[in-house]
Amino acid sequence: MARLPLPPVTSLRDFYAFEAHVKTANENRGRTVPPEWYELPAFYFSNTSAIYGDGDTIPYPSYTNALDYELEIAAVIGTGGINIAPQNAEAHILGFTIFNDWSARDIQAREMRVGLGPAKGKDFASSLLSTVTTLDELADRKTDRPGVFDLVMTARVNGIERSRGNMRDLYYAFGDLIAHASLDVPLRPGDVIGSGTVGTGCLLELTKGLGPWLQPGDVVELEIERLGILRNTIGAKPKTAE
Repeated sequence: MARLPLPPVTSLRDFYAFEAHVKTANENRGRTVPPEWYELPAFYFSNTSAIYGDGDTIPYPSYTNALDYELEIAAVIGTGGINIAPQNAEAHILGFTIFNDWSARDIQAREMRVGLGPAKGKDFASSLLSTVTTLDELADRKTDRPGVFDLVMTARVNGIERSRGNMRDLYYAFGDLIAHASLDVPLRPGDVIGSGTVGTGCLLELTKGLGPWLQPGDVVELEIERLGILRNTIGAKPKTAE
């Protein structure tokens, strides 16, 4: 079936499923990975009212000086269900798309110290590619884990590669993510399930949380093998953020 248009997004759950990113993010904060991370796949809900597409300009939030990208892959639910078993999850996936979970790292860090969040550190923008690549187009890259494929993931800023990883490095398979998301809760067509950041897939990791961060006019390109390229430009920085 190749590529289909991205349907209207009904919900957006973003998981935290790449161990390499989780380890580095915690090291940057002087911590180890909490044991609970290995016990269940955690996620948060993002804002479906602030979704941008390929080629859109991302508004620079007035409250941050630490704007970051996140290189992620996302599954789009095509067939609804509840209490979906991991081994049956692929039957519920319409396909995969590219997801940029834009982040205001300074406000995010403050929110997380409260023990709740992220909220304003994330809710201002999410980018999704306007097309969904169906699983039959990825069949020759399928691994033995449900909903995991061997796909190279890269990120470039102003044409310079900054991040490189692979979907196969997921600690939690998409089968696990969908099973957890659907536990006693119905998933519906148009629900989006994000992977979380691939290892090296953000400036937070690459700069140990110190920056430099994204600036107005920067062009961020996220590319995932077989899926395409998601390209966005950073908008002007409001004077209140100076």
